[in-house]
Amino acid sequence: MPEPRTLHLNAFLHGVGHHSAAWRHPSSAAERIGDIAYYEELARTAERGCLDAVFFADGHCVNPGYTAGTTWFLEPLTALSAMARRTNRIGLVTTVSASFHTPFHAARMLASLDHISGGRAGVNIVTSMFDAEARNHGFDALPDHAERYGRAEEFIEVLTALWDSWDEAGILVDRAAGRYLDADAIRRIDHRGQHFRVDGPLTVPRCPQGRPVLFQAGASETGRNLAARHAEAVYSVSWDSAAALDFATDLRGRAAAAGRDPASIAILPGLVPYVGRTEDEARAKKATLDALLDIDAALAQLGVFTGQDYTGHDLDAPVDDLPSLDQFSGPQGRYATVQRIIETHRPTLRELLGYLAAGGGHATMIGTPEAIADGIEEWFVAGACDGFNLMCPAYPDSLDDFVDLVVPELQRRGLFRTAYPGATLRDSLGLWSFA
Repeated sequence: MPEPRTLHLNAFLHGVGHHSAAWRHPSSAAERIGDIAYYEELARTAERGCLDAVFFADGHCVNPGYTAGTTWFLEPLTALSAMARRTNRIGLVTTVSASFHTPFHAARMLASLDHISGGRAGVNIVTSMFDAEARNHGFDALPDHAERYGRAEEFIEVLTALWDSWDEAGILVDRAAGRYLDADAIRRIDHRGQHFRVDGPLTVPRCPQGRPVLFQAGASETGRNLAARHAEAVYSVSWDSAAALDFATDLRGRAAAAGRDPASIAILPGLVPYVGRTEDEARAKKATLDALLDIDAALAQLGVFTGQDYTGHDLDAPVDDLPSLDQFSGPQGRYATVQRIIETHRPTLRELLGYLAAGGGHATMIGTPEAIADGIEEWFVAGACDGFNLMCPAYPDSLDDFVDLVVPELQRRGLFRTAYPGATLRDSLGLWSFA
């Protein structure tokens, strides 16, 4: 008899919270976003709640003209390596751009993190979005969408081949025979492809969990196909459970067509939780952060998401429907999400900016621990997701609220674990081990 499904929960760490104005709150940790101890504290809180992993996104450019919000600070792999030494079971997931890294460099760093952490590394492979990032890596602009994803496909193939270039018994340490390595357990990969030439083997021996866990987050047709072929967990954007179920059904169908077990991929939409002991308290927390929002900066961000100019729009008037998706050339997933918020919620411009301020249009749940657990359970039971990537609006308080108030309610309902099932991220996610 198969084991009952249990939720998977990641904490997406981002500055002092996913609400773009959270740093302005008087009690925020805005002065600490370069302090590794701050992230270690967040990771230990997530581990106290038995969450599967903490996750860092990454970016390769900064707009010095945007001064209304926090920006990138510590390089994620470096930060996660430090955090590994202050935690024991929590997974450690970073974003790596296939457009700007070589597979050998990425495989080496990620395998090192897996060794340092005892088998808790994961990687979210992305293709990057902005030409400004490309110009920091010697390019005039990003290649087109198809070329970026073609490179990403080959990148993943080489990455996994490098991790597999060592057998578990590659290191002998046979002092008597004078053999440190077993040559038969270490192989060249001799890859010759369109984007990469890599001889191998990797310079780092076999990872504790065989391979770091592969995540993916693309929402386009090409991104979904890449995820269906390779991803073991997927970060997605869905405003409501109906949209999430559509995405999950589509992705699982693609995985089956690719010859994979659809149930082997954990689908984790983003979730922005505002938790209060009463609903009024939860809504007050959101209102406090929304009141700190820089409206001009928020309108500019909405313009990036939609390609529309809202600078002359009445803040308290409803927002009109957006043009069809095929008329937009920017990031497709975010546009589709904003489009769905408008169509299903009919918000005023001010309300729309408030929803987008934390998470950019990911699912938002506001209420008591019981109400938040109800929403999570509804999505999970319906098959719309396998869990969530938590995008807490204000760190550390929102994460404390979720771990101390919502997690016990989920545990009481039998939806979430009360202890880690093993030592590795693969153990936590219930994934096949490559060790």
